[in-house]
Amino acid sequence: MSALLSPPSLPRRLAATALLALASGLALLAQPATRGAARPGRSGGSLVVALRAEPRTFNPVLAVDGPSKEIAGRLHGSLIRINRATLQTEPELATRWRMSPDGRRFTLTLRTGVRFSDGEPFGVDDVLFSFRVYLDPAVGAPQRDLLIVGGRPITVSRVDDTTVQFDLAQPYAAAERLFDGFAMLPRHRLEKAWKEGRFTSAWGLDTPPGDVVGLGPFRAVSRLPGERVVLERNPHYWKVDARGTRLPYLDRLILLAVPGEDAQVARFLAGDTHVVARLAGEQYAALERGAGRGYAVWNAGAGLEHTFLFFNLNDVDATTLPAVAARQRWFRDVRFRRAVSMAIDRPAIVRLAYRGRATALWGPTPPGYGPWVNAAIPQPARSAPEAQRLLAEAGFRRGAKGALVDGSGTPVTFTIATNTSNPQRVRIASLIQEDLAAIGIGVQVAPLEFRALIDRLTRSFDYDTAILSLGGSDADPNTEVNVWLSSGANHLWHPAQASPATPWEREIDRLMRLQVGTLDRQARKRAFDRVQAIVAEQLPLVPLASPQILGATRAGLANVRPAAIEPHVLWNVDELFWETPRP
Repeated sequence: MSALLSPPSLPRRLAATALLALASGLALLAQPATRGAARPGRSGGSLVVALRAEPRTFNPVLAVDGPSKEIAGRLHGSLIRINRATLQTEPELATRWRMSPDGRRFTLTLRTGVRFSDGEPFGVDDVLFSFRVYLDPAVGAPQRDLLIVGGRPITVSRVDDTTVQFDLAQPYAAAERLFDGFAMLPRHRLEKAWKEGRFTSAWGLDTPPGDVVGLGPFRAVSRLPGERVVLERNPHYWKVDARGTRLPYLDRLILLAVPGEDAQVARFLAGDTHVVARLAGEQYAALERGAGRGYAVWNAGAGLEHTFLFFNLNDVDATTLPAVAARQRWFRDVRFRRAVSMAIDRPAIVRLAYRGRATALWGPTPPGYGPWVNAAIPQPARSAPEAQRLLAEAGFRRGAKGALVDGSGTPVTFTIATNTSNPQRVRIASLIQEDLAAIGIGVQVAPLEFRALIDRLTRSFDYDTAILSLGGSDADPNTEVNVWLSSGANHLWHPAQASPATPWEREIDRLMRLQVGTLDRQARKRAFDRVQAIVAEQLPLVPLASPQILGATRAGLANVRPAAIEPHVLWNVDELFWETPRP
């Protein structure tokens, strides 16, 4: 989620550069685009990659699941990108940018001569349209929170035919890193749907793939439901290599839906796929023993992914979901949540679910964030007696047969939902089931198909607790703004709140907005440390572990530079090529 050398230190240097420029009244200007460590390659061939599930949408604005985001990243382009290997920003659809001395204005110059995958030109109007969509509350883009600075939406305006201006209510701590990941949309294809209020249904899975238009290295060709999505080289893609050869090198990118890590490894070993990423420790160990037999394994080290258990704290309708609403009375008591956390054996999760290739977590920020991690968060050892004390304080007691009951005598049982395609999460759920049985809590593990799980978590709210993972796209706190803000779409325990449901969520909102809007790194650190401390105290989610980023690639695939942040392998897919022709 080739090893990287101290990647967390890079954002610190970049932030220092930004502060120095601001202090001296200088504007920041992009350097010319470089190809980094990539070497010129040969064109042709296909790359086959396994996804853990079928995508849920082709719409990049609405993509929140991993498969949808993986595909969207290959079909679309952004103004500026973060190089996943160096963590430095690079020009993309914008060739250069300036930041005003007060940090409140960005002026971007667009690359000329760029065309969408259908041949239509890209320009300022597409940028203006894209940000109107991202900022539209009716669309509900998960990225919208990143565009609210100082309590007000960023304003986007035309300077001339090649220049766009972004004005912010206050300085933005992450500077130009803000623009990474915002796919630029084709106004000529999507404006009608947006104006008619149909944008959220545009580019669904029933859309003919050829109608999905973007600025990325590939364009969609076909989709076989439940099996695969096929992309082909975008003939209008703007990048070229050092020799002037148009990228990407690959003719096709084939993405197979292969639920389950064991199945993914089996397909890789059979030669059906060429890349496998985010391996479990057990599968990695097995592949490591055979490394050199037609493939190479890699460990990108500590990443930004963190796995956690979270409670359903949504305002569910007791008439339609009476059982869930009844159990929420337990979940809303912080003493109950703390008792569950105290009963969980995190080192055992690392040892048994990840085969030692992970870091146990007591706070919500994984080790890949480096200096942003709050190292002062306590890491208490598992303690069933302390968990029982907290439960007794909250009015729970052990019944005649040892089962925990609440004040009304109702046995305490609940379900942990997770996705069938991730064996580690299923294993973690089983380990937690055993841990909680020791304090009298009954747990049922409910593995679900990934799309069904996401529907329950984000639409019906018909679940008790769930185990899930999140991964950031940059080692900066701002990448998880939509997780910690109460209004965020990824505020998983109670998403998209109109106003904070609790005083502690209100305080997190204040702190996250404070750190977003200051260029004082120490002030940002203090604010984000407090956010982490509040989450560790209130435990709407119970941090469990952060896995190392493990994978393997087929021999002969060149320019592979695995990264600790997503997308781990395909972030530079336009540069990948086969050393020798493949059938």
